[in-house]
Amino acid sequence: MATRLIYETHATTLDNENGIASGWLPGELSARGRQEAEELGVRRRGVDVVFSSDLRRAVQTVELADLAVPHLQDWRLRECNYGELNGAPTDALSPKAERVHKPFPGGQSYDDVMELTRSFLEDVKRWYGGSVVLVVAHSANRWSLDHLLGGGTPLAKLITEPFDWRPGWEYRL
Repeated sequence: MATRLIYETHATTLDNENGIASGWLPGELSARGRQEAEELGVRRRGVDVVFSSDLRRAVQTVELADLAVPHLQDWRLRECNYGELNGAPTDALSPKAERVHKPFPGGQSYDDVMELTRSFLEDVKRWYGGSVVLVVAHSANRWSLDHLLGGGTPLAKLITEPFDWRPGWEYRL
């Protein structure tokens, strides 16, 4: 039986609302984000287990969702480490496509995030096969999932597409 993996982005943060690229900074949910997290909890009552990034904004999203299933934090689900640009205005990250293979100064490349996501997926397949798995993480993880499980679209293309929020993305493992 295939594993059903549902990805949801962490809820809206104060940094999101202010145009700041948090990267590996913890982040804090805004009032809107707290409401979104509660809505996520209503939407995802049928999952077996939740994995999230260990960054505060993802953890807080899961805590406020109040799902009655195990919640496991995994550092491999962190946003891309922008290094010296953690906490910078989002415009400072452009052009992102140049960072697919080349790390941000003092940080990671998007390929690095993809390899960590790949490692995470291998463990999910091994330990949670046949389960409904919710992952609450960041944009770099969604691009990695789309690349790895959604048809192999190049990361450079995924990174440059406009963000189109929706209530989750689903994949089969």
